[in-house]
Amino acid sequence: MTPAPPATKPSPAARSAAQPSPPGVRTIPRRLPATFARVAPGLAAFAFALFTTADSAPLIAAGPAQEAAAEAPPENPVEATEESVRSGLRVYGRFCRSCHGIRADGQGMTAPTGSRPANLIDDEWTHGDTDGDIFLVIRNGVPPAYDMDAWEGRITDEEIWHIVNFLRNMAERMAGR
Repeated sequence: MTPAPPATKPSPAARSAAQPSPPGVRTIPRRLPATFARVAPGLAAFAFALFTTADSAPLIAAGPAQEAAAEAPPENPVEATEESVRSGLRVYGRFCRSCHGIRADGQGMTAPTGSRPANLIDDEWTHGDTDGDIFLVIRNGVPPAYDMDAWEGRITDEEIWHIVNFLRNMAERMAGR
């Protein structure tokens, strides 16, 4: 007499074959992925700690948005020469034009859906009108939704100052029309 093979757990396909679904209904296995099963207890503990903390201290360190709000606008260290304005035009054309438009009037073709990029050559500046304010908006973005991305680390501070000089020059030329 031969010993019986050890009992094995039936596969999802075998279970569904044993218990057929009604016509047109596909049975989906009810197993959680192994990764989720390992991570879920930790996520639950983190969520519990996050929402039941009695301390008034912030749980997350101040990020760029909080630091930017406290930062005083710097003075423009780059003289507004023709070379600086041309450099600003090149950088603007590469990184800014798609949202703010060729004429910097906020009419860019690829701005994110639902956003309204700023007109950069009019007299209304929502986030400050000094060179330093404009520099900080470009470098740090506009919190909290960041419809205007932060460009720090993607373009240099000098390139940002060239953009500021370009925008000032363009606004002067448009006002003279």
